[in-house]
Amino acid sequence: MSLHHVFDQEFSKPTVFLDRNKIMPHYTPENLLFREKQISDISRIVAVTLRGQRPDNLFLYGKPGTGKTSTTRHVMGGLVKYGQEKDLHIRNAYVNCRTHNKKYKIFLKTLRELFPGQPDKEFQGYSAAYLYEKLVSYVKESKTHLILVLDELDQVKDLDELIYSLTRSNDEIPMGGISVVGISNNLMFKENLDSRTKSSLCQQEMVFPPYNAEQLRNILEQRIQEAFNPDAVNPSAIALAAAIAAQESGDARTAIKLLLRAGELADEAGEKQITDKHVKDARKDVEQEIILEHVSVLPEHEKLVLYTIALLSLRKSGTGMTKLSGESMEDVLYSGEVYEEYERVCKKLNFADVVTARWYREYINQLEMYGLILTTQSGAGVKGQTRFIKLKVDATKIKEVLEKELVG
Repeated sequence: MSLHHVFDQEFSKPTVFLDRNKIMPHYTPENLLFREKQISDISRIVAVTLRGQRPDNLFLYGKPGTGKTSTTRHVMGGLVKYGQEKDLHIRNAYVNCRTHNKKYKIFLKTLRELFPGQPDKEFQGYSAAYLYEKLVSYVKESKTHLILVLDELDQVKDLDELIYSLTRSNDEIPMGGISVVGISNNLMFKENLDSRTKSSLCQQEMVFPPYNAEQLRNILEQRIQEAFNPDAVNPSAIALAAAIAAQESGDARTAIKLLLRAGELADEAGEKQITDKHVKDARKDVEQEIILEHVSVLPEHEKLVLYTIALLSLRKSGTGMTKLSGESMEDVLYSGEVYEEYERVCKKLNFADVVTARWYREYINQLEMYGLILTTQSGAGVKGQTRFIKLKVDATKIKEVLEKELVG
């Protein structure tokens, strides 16, 4: 069979999609539903640049898929466009810190955005100090207000140095300035910063709440109008996808990925409408993908704690424990034994900065908030007071993914 014939067959196949790109997780619609307050609050903070003032640094927190990045990029795009119309010197640079996870890489990426026509040889190969001076000189000489959006900020390895240098850079800039909008899934990341860095921040903070099932249903309906043929999605399938995503995490990306995969399954079966069955089948594929995405963006020590829980869960699989009352509990771990094993894992992997028991408890709370583990107090029938921990996801998968990232 010729390639021409294969492509001809694929091209002529019926599909439920009108524009598949509009149901992809990276697509941002013009109208962001249920984030009006966040849009208004961020806009108010950065709008002082229009009057020639430097805005406060801003830190945005929330679970993955709660609209932090989309909302920020929406506001920044609007601010820069308005500034251009008014002939104001306002620039914005966006950096994904998971990809650019060091101060040097962040400065390099920022300069590439500020000087899009410049050849790489102008910047590449120079020190971080040179790139910093180049960045400050640009802002100072052009009297520009630069708002630097640092997405997944907690992934930066030399975060203290980066934040301190950016915040203190304004001492050298009489007109204009550099402000940071930091985006993170981790509410606690700032606590690990050096005291001098924290004192220089001058920041405001905002938390993005998860979406509920009704909000997710409305978000899906908005996307469906753009992405699917008329009547290609059964209303029951929309409600089911929204309910699954709300139950799992309140993550809009989960709901969108469910519907995307359900559409692909309908196409593969040659069916004209997406039904509950397609959504249920899609869940099997999407669930693991979403979990592994969430795991990969955790801060380093949350990864280490989760990795420890996965190791212990595999080691103790099927052994269970019995309360004094006779009640059996399968595949549960004691909080204390997890912490002791975490200390051993850190030593084995050469992580010198083992966190205290207090921070360990905070990380356990975070992992439970993400839906990766389940905890419960020991209660009656157990000698002493402790917390039981149970892994809610596939221990083997978690171990495989985190070993690649932590061990290499």
